[in-house]
Amino acid sequence: MRHSINFKVNGESCSLEVEPQETLLEVLRERLGITSPKYGCGKGECGVCTVLLNGEPVNSCLVLAVEVDGQELTTVEGLVRDGRWHPLQEAFTERGAIQCGFCTPAMLLSLAALLERNQRPTEGEIRTAIAGNLCRCTGYVAIVEAVLSLNNRLSG
Repeated sequence: MRHSINFKVNGESCSLEVEPQETLLEVLRERLGITSPKYGCGKGECGVCTVLLNGEPVNSCLVLAVEVDGQELTTVEGLVRDGRWHPLQEAFTERGAIQCGFCTPAMLLSLAALLERNQRPTEGEIRTAIAGNLCRCTGYVAIVEAVLSLNNRLSG
């Protein structure tokens, strides 16, 4: 039995009919062609499927599509405003915080949510915010440094 859902993705209205067991990750990737959220573990342990649901990071592999009816989603594509990258995206590029790129969209979204709540996070707060996002390439140092560099821009 299919369910009709209406939601916003990156500011755009979307209406779909979904199966009760379809995950948000499946809908985003297979039905909407948004491939920045990745399939990693399918159990919510790696975080590469992270998206923002009403501004909060969630593992889209664990969210049923029917749960997003009436909600607002943001993928990494939604961080771009007026054709300009989010300051986090710029900082990641400048600081070499992108290696293979597999985890990057999820990291950026988790950190964007943090910066919405706290524009000058400490290293500990940054590490807590990305604790659910696994990265095999960077060791997290460049990622943390990229976010901290935003603090320096604000105070400098």
